[in-house]
Amino acid sequence: MSPTRAVAGLDGFRALRHRNFRLFWFGQLISLVGTWMQNIAQGWLVLTLTGSPFMLGLVAAAQFTPILVFGLFGGIVADSLPKRPTLIATQTASMGLAFLLAFLTLTHTVQVWQVLVIALALGFANAVDMPTRQAFVIEMVGREDVGNAVALNSAIFNGARIIGPAVAGLAIGVFDIGVAFLLNGLSFIAVIVGLLAMRPSELNPARRVALPRTARAVVDNLAEGLRYVRDTPLVLLAVGVVGLVSTVALNFGVVIPAFARDVLGTGASGYGFLMAAAGIGSLLAALFIAFRGRPDPRVIVGGAIVLGTLEVALGFTRSMPLALACMFGTGAGSISMAAMANTTIQLNVPDNLRGRVLAVYATVFAGSTPIGGLAFGALADAAGVAVSIAVGGAIAVAVGVVAGIWAWRRGLLRPLSALPQAERHEAADRRLAGDVAVVDGPVRAADREPQADGVVVGVVRVVDR
Repeated sequence: MSPTRAVAGLDGFRALRHRNFRLFWFGQLISLVGTWMQNIAQGWLVLTLTGSPFMLGLVAAAQFTPILVFGLFGGIVADSLPKRPTLIATQTASMGLAFLLAFLTLTHTVQVWQVLVIALALGFANAVDMPTRQAFVIEMVGREDVGNAVALNSAIFNGARIIGPAVAGLAIGVFDIGVAFLLNGLSFIAVIVGLLAMRPSELNPARRVALPRTARAVVDNLAEGLRYVRDTPLVLLAVGVVGLVSTVALNFGVVIPAFARDVLGTGASGYGFLMAAAGIGSLLAALFIAFRGRPDPRVIVGGAIVLGTLEVALGFTRSMPLALACMFGTGAGSISMAAMANTTIQLNVPDNLRGRVLAVYATVFAGSTPIGGLAFGALADAAGVAVSIAVGGAIAVAVGVVAGIWAWRRGLLRPLSALPQAERHEAADRRLAGDVAVVDGPVRAADREPQADGVVVGVVRVVDR
């Protein structure tokens, strides 16, 4: 039986009927296990070298500041260059950095400044990789299956989140921290081979915009993506909630190592199992979204509230079993919020703006770490890590409640219909192809006539019927 037929009757896995996506998906499955191993090992390495939660936040800031500063420019790259070669380049760079950190650690010459420099370099690679990788999904599966593909990507991300921390904790305890970095470097081979094995003829590449060559053109391109987010309420809801909640409540790499050591009294293995518990919750939530089928913005708001509530509970617990239960729930809430936000954006963005709009999403999601990591790392140093966790959770609950009221007043809290939305955007893309000239600057449309109750597509507004 062919792989396509094997998944034909499993609606929750329907995106895997596309050969190129299968190669990408299985390569990512292996690579992401290594990525999670490195995340855990890097946090424990910095804590071992310095003993300071603030230094954990500083390393996180070094890794994610390039995304915060240059992530939007990565969106321009995603909209302007062919995505598959771009991903091969970024994944190769990340592999080299993992091998370098493994060498320094295994030779016992590693210093914290070296970890900071490597984290910074990885951030630059991710500033291009993240929007490009997310925008590449629709080229592999088409609009009809993009929601399912996003959920399946979330599932493997969180499946790796279960396996990676547990394996990293055991590797650190039995062997050496450097082994985790070495295995991460080797894991990149799977995704690079998968990208090289794809059939270009089976991809559906979006019409690329001209790569801007002047500072004004760059600014205009960035502004176009930001205006689209501002003028599209569903996209603004998704980006706003994820950005704010990520800043205050998704600083696990900063606060959980210290929480495991100082509050629960466990070692690296306990830290790994806490992160694995969050991964189990995230995996189950991602699979639920994949099989649920119909996107629903209410999940964005609900996920934020669940995440925040259980983080507050985590801050007050001193029991390992209760902490594992809370981490399970925070994982489910966070991925419900993030995966549904990503799907909502994918279904409300025209192809010519996809990279830039997803770059805004990636910037606020991952780029918020420098702000949140430093702030809540400093709070952990000053008031204790348990207080830091509880305060972040309380703010996340408030964000979810306020966003829910805002969305309810605008009639946004109802399930989406994916196919009609896709049909609208296909029509809009054809219209853009006829009415828009791509120049050294932003896309400029002839039709700027505003209409009420519409969905903004680029600078064209299409009536929502």
